[in-house]
Amino acid sequence: MKTYRAMASLVTSALLMAGYFLSPVAVKAVGPGDSAEISKLLVGAKAEAVELKNDSEDLDASVKSRLSWESHARKIEMVKEHINNTGKMLPKLKDAEASGAPWQQTVIQRIEPLLKELAANTETTINYLNENRSKVHCPEFRDYVKANYELATDLKTLLRDFVNYGEAKEKFANLQRRLEVTG
Repeated sequence: MKTYRAMASLVTSALLMAGYFLSPVAVKAVGPGDSAEISKLLVGAKAEAVELKNDSEDLDASVKSRLSWESHARKIEMVKEHINNTGKMLPKLKDAEASGAPWQQTVIQRIEPLLKELAANTETTINYLNENRSKVHCPEFRDYVKANYELATDLKTLLRDFVNYGEAKEKFANLQRRLEVTG
């Protein structure tokens, strides 16, 4: 029995050592490293998306009230501003996309259609409001606002999840580096 335990311990130690020496190679072989530039832009886009979602939520809540069309117009302008600010980051993200890690490339590819749809829906909502100022309490207007709120929530969630993933991935890589130095 002692021989079996000694042998199992030796095999386990050998596997751990092999894993120790091979894991940095395997991690590096996955693909290009994370781009600090893209990560910084994604953090900025996430901050805008949070504000966009909050303003969209305020607008969605306000359509159930008896606010004037001017109040709704001011709220829609705030939403539009956040979409435009995020849209200004998109060309920078697209330019840097090729230098990013696969997860960064994925998030950039997913942001674009959501942002375009949000911009188109916001423009439609603004046009509806301009042409139907007396109908801001009608179901059509509420539906436009609700659709924008849902898309803004999706964009915020997408960016939050990917930024959180990048941060967790970086923490793990830092832990691995510390283990390599102390090991």
